[in-house]
Amino acid sequence: MKNSKEQLVLGIDPGVASVGWAIVQGKNDSVSFQKAGCIQTSKHGSFGKRVALIYRALNAIIKKYHPDVVAVEQLFFYKNVKTAIVVSQARGVILLAAEQAGLPITEFTPLEVKQAICGYGRAEKQQIQKMIKVLLRLKSIPQSDDAADALAIAVCSLITKEF
Repeated sequence: MKNSKEQLVLGIDPGVASVGWAIVQGKNDSVSFQKAGCIQTSKHGSFGKRVALIYRALNAIIKKYHPDVVAVEQLFFYKNVKTAIVVSQARGVILLAAEQAGLPITEFTPLEVKQAICGYGRAEKQQIQKMIKVLLRLKSIPQSDDAADALAIAVCSLITKEF
């Protein structure tokens, strides 16, 4: 059974330097764009300060938009183990913020997002961005890759999950 009522989904593309986030509204395959952006952290700050900033910013986004669900990309594969560990730690803070807000969390691998958006699990980034532009009736593709990825994750949640 698919979603029977409209949902507001907060999609998140985890990172440390930049966390993409996006709000979409809809049900099943009828979706509309609400807002998207990035949480930026300074590479000169300590890791603790950076994840604290991510946590505070996500809490502010959750309080402002009141999403029904949070959709987060799972880490699937990283060539650089150090990067994977750092992003995993930031992802933990993201999940904590959603959990503390009492929100359901859906998680997707990049392959699942590509499959849901483009119908092909090996789609290129440009293909996904073009499909997001079409699905959300945007005038242009978001300038930030992280925000565009967050939009794809949010749309994927709406069209594939029960919550």
